[in-house]
Amino acid sequence: MDRVVERCCGLDVHKASVTACVRATAGGEVRQEIREFATTTRGLLLLRDWLASFGVTLVGMEATGVYWKPIYYMLEDDFECWLLNARHLKNVPGRKTDVKDAAWICQLVEHGLVRPSFVPPKEIRELRNLTRYRKTQIEERTREVQRLEKVLQDAGIKLSSVATRVLGASGRAMLDALVGTTTDPEILAELARGRLRSKIPALKDALEGRFSSHHALMVGRILSHIDYLDETIGELSAEIERAIAPFSEEVELLDTIPGVNRRTAEVLIAEIGADMSRFPTHSHLASWSGMCPGNDESAGKRRSGKTRKGSKWLRSALTEAAHAASRSKGTHLSAQYARLRGRRGPKKAAVAVGHSILVIAYHVLERKVPYEDLGEDHFQRRRCDQAHAKRLVRQLENLGHRVVLESLPQPA
Repeated sequence: MDRVVERCCGLDVHKASVTACVRATAGGEVRQEIREFATTTRGLLLLRDWLASFGVTLVGMEATGVYWKPIYYMLEDDFECWLLNARHLKNVPGRKTDVKDAAWICQLVEHGLVRPSFVPPKEIRELRNLTRYRKTQIEERTREVQRLEKVLQDAGIKLSSVATRVLGASGRAMLDALVGTTTDPEILAELARGRLRSKIPALKDALEGRFSSHHALMVGRILSHIDYLDETIGELSAEIERAIAPFSEEVELLDTIPGVNRRTAEVLIAEIGADMSRFPTHSHLASWSGMCPGNDESAGKRRSGKTRKGSKWLRSALTEAAHAASRSKGTHLSAQYARLRGRRGPKKAAVAVGHSILVIAYHVLERKVPYEDLGEDHFQRRRCDQAHAKRLVRQLENLGHRVVLESLPQPA
């Protein structure tokens, strides 16, 4: 088998140690050296110097949890580093040791039998950490709001049945008063503001319950946690605003896509980067993200075409954008969702529209141009009128009608 890389290294990564195998070709002979290093900073510096002494040009390592990150970040400035998909590195069962795994990875890299995974540059990685952490805090806030509703229902407080937003200005004032041992429904209802004051009689009935001291303790703790999460989300958003400033043009371009707001655009930049040259085509990007149908064919039979695994953060953002786009008026994406929803269901329709948004984002970032909508009548303009007429006639005939078509005179 042809040797593609003359001097390479394979790393079998673990939490506390990393096993390194170096294969170097000199005078037609292949020299192989294997050594184990600690994953502390001092140990990784020794690994870097050891690789440099062999003149290694390419380092391949398996993506093992988060343990590959300190090793990759230590070596990326001095060597070409490949992060490899664990599914592509399966060794023969019964021959599984750290030394043999490292040697196997090195041989695969040496002969060009594996492809590197996408690892964004440092500034994108930092932005990605911020957006993902903000997403977890937003999800935690949602869970706290749900816990609050459960406690209120347990106490017989039906505030959510009257007020649209329990944590709005009026609702928050009532909840603070409840925590402060004020349980009189009339006093609580008078705290309503704005348009909610027209519902004061309904509020009096909804606020009459069995709100006891242990309910006050729980609601007080939940409200404090929500305030803390709001502050954390605000600080993270401010830091993301600073970190994404170099990509402000890209964010503005992505914001022109229906369903994509600024926060979604920030997530897209953080997950796929702003340089689309890393992906040869939009199909490669869709496949990497897991937003396209999978292939499962054997003996000429096609089985499940479910989507493959990808970034859950990117998939979540695209799905949310797809649902938002489905509610937009007069857009191509809303027409696509409506067209697919009846035949494939809302979930598959959302994934399909999310795929379309990702493809649009690829071309918008690649060409540096804003999105131009095709219009909600795009599918009607694309279809063949004659075939459509035959299909409608066939449907009427199946219902027991005889149809005779007569062309209308064309207007002058």
